[in-house]
Amino acid sequence: MANVFKNSLSSAVGLTPTTVYTAPVATTSTVIGVSVANIISQNINVSVQITDNSLSRTIYLIKDAIIPVGSQAVLVGGEQKVVLEANDYIRVTSNQASSADVIVSVLELS
Repeated sequence: MANVFKNSLSSAVGLTPTTVYTAPVATTSTVIGVSVANIISQNINVSVQITDNSLSRTIYLIKDAIIPVGSQAVLVGGEQKVVLEANDYIRVTSNQASSADVIVSVLELS
């Protein structure tokens, strides 16, 4: 089994749900960090959803979190981890166009 650390970077996420990371086929991914930064000059509300593809189920990691101007929200990190199976994915949406940069850090096990 290969273990690989990776970052998935998404810039200017906005009103349309944006897939910021998808676990590859035949891979289990441990999400070790999710950070969302406000890149505009007003507060934004951000939602992050995780979809379990095998169960066709989507849940919120966070819904409508306020991120002030010049700030970021660290949604996963430290002691908290999230496990994704093959084809599971994370999507981010903001209430403002082109307003959030997202970093997802994972350990992929294949």
